[in-house]
Amino acid sequence: MQGESITVDELRALDADAAVARLSSLADPRVAELLHALGPGRAVAILDRFGAERRRLIAAGDGDAWLAGMAWPEGSVGRLMEAPPAVFGPEVTVAAAIAALRPLVAHRLITYLFIVDAGRRLLGVVAFREIAFAAPEQRLAELMLPRPFALRPATAVIDAMRDVVQRHYPVYPVCDDGGQLLGVVRGSVLFEQQAFEISAQAGSMVGVEKEERLATPWRRSLRFRNPWLQVNLLTTFVTASVVGSFQDTINHVVLLAVFLPVLSDQCNNTGSQALAVTLRGLTFGELKAGQGWRLLAKEGWLGFLNGALTGLVAALAMYVLARYQGNPDAPTLALITFTALAGSCVLAGVVGTGVPQVLKRCGADPATASSIFLTKATDVASLGLFLGLATWLLGR
Repeated sequence: MQGESITVDELRALDADAAVARLSSLADPRVAELLHALGPGRAVAILDRFGAERRRLIAAGDGDAWLAGMAWPEGSVGRLMEAPPAVFGPEVTVAAAIAALRPLVAHRLITYLFIVDAGRRLLGVVAFREIAFAAPEQRLAELMLPRPFALRPATAVIDAMRDVVQRHYPVYPVCDDGGQLLGVVRGSVLFEQQAFEISAQAGSMVGVEKEERLATPWRRSLRFRNPWLQVNLLTTFVTASVVGSFQDTINHVVLLAVFLPVLSDQCNNTGSQALAVTLRGLTFGELKAGQGWRLLAKEGWLGFLNGALTGLVAALAMYVLARYQGNPDAPTLALITFTALAGSCVLAGVVGTGVPQVLKRCGADPATASSIFLTKATDVASLGLFLGLATWLLGR
């Protein structure tokens, strides 16, 4: 398929690098037209992949706001800003505002008029419908809603979503700390960006990059995924070495091998529950500064309780199987199973809530490959504790 025939829907299905490859042969005005249709969030992400000179040519005119947006951190409101289409001084009359807006409304949706002073500080907003019922000679200062709610460009999208969730305005002004109007962001764009972040979280946990889409070429998908699979393989070798160091014990009590996946799966699930709750709390800002240790203690306690309750069932199963096989150490094997499951589930809860917090402190996405780190830590701990207790108590 030639680049000239690409549609907005096809472009939306591509990751940023693949989109650049498809757009690079197009004329700059056509690229700008397609990026406008995608919205500022995706437009900035794609524009960021072009060279500096090509970015300038594509962003000529209204697209200059995209270049300004690139100065703000990824995932911030500033990256989603658009130039406000209707900015007026407070002394402008309704008749003059309508005359100025008439050529704009044919191709732009005007929701609010933004009223600013000579220093472009935001004074108020006027809903477009208000000027339809106002007298032509009225000044916009008489109609405006003063001191309107505004977002800050450096605010993270998730934080902005919490700020606007009770407001549901179609458009939000974006101002700096001095109140100067920098741009606007559409409510639909905020929600779309947040939906994308949430949908990408599950993939990030297992090493799938946020950029990857269904239409991402397989070579690029391979580059995205394989490094984390290599990390997973290396950590799996660590788990295998732990099990291998107790090979004599397993050879002597083969029944232990039957319960290895039981402990591994149970601890992984316990840790995954703690991980999911922690990621949700980080995403919605519920985990405040200083509360991390309290959450670690809570999840550790929950891990112990869940491990003890499931450990009773697993210990009973171990006892029944060992007795059925005529093993004289059935009671000891049951005790080992209970202790290992209860103890390792404590660690699973702590690791599940600790990994995303550590990643966030390091400046990384808390979800990034967290599931890989979690499962390997719980595998090493649960299997090492189980086989270590067996070696010690059974004297093998």
